[in-house]
Amino acid sequence: MTETEPTRDGARDFALGDGIRALLEDGQTLFEAELAFQQARVGYALGRAKGIALLLVAALFFAFFLLVALVVGLLLALTPLVGAWGALGIVGLALLAGTAGCFFSAVSRYRTARDVIMGKDASA
Repeated sequence: MTETEPTRDGARDFALGDGIRALLEDGQTLFEAELAFQQARVGYALGRAKGIALLLVAALFFAFFLLVALVVGLLLALTPLVGAWGALGIVGLALLAGTAGCFFSAVSRYRTARDVIMGKDASA
């Protein structure tokens, strides 16, 4: 029976080499389609990431100026009660306490993470 002779059910009998060749072509087509899809996903994600980063920078900008406005407002509100130097001292000490709390918390978390990464016993 040759490659083009019809079989009993009317289908054509293909050689094993033709089947493998068709399978390889299908695999290559699938690979190229998947590669194009993943490139499109990365392009979309990068395009969205730029906008997200810009919005986060704007949010940090506004948050910073909100904090400045709160500090100035506190100074103005406390000045009639305790005087200018007293208001400055109260606000300054509150900001120093917040700064110290954040700093020592960050150092503690750093040391804990370092110990976990280095494999040191946390109870020692």
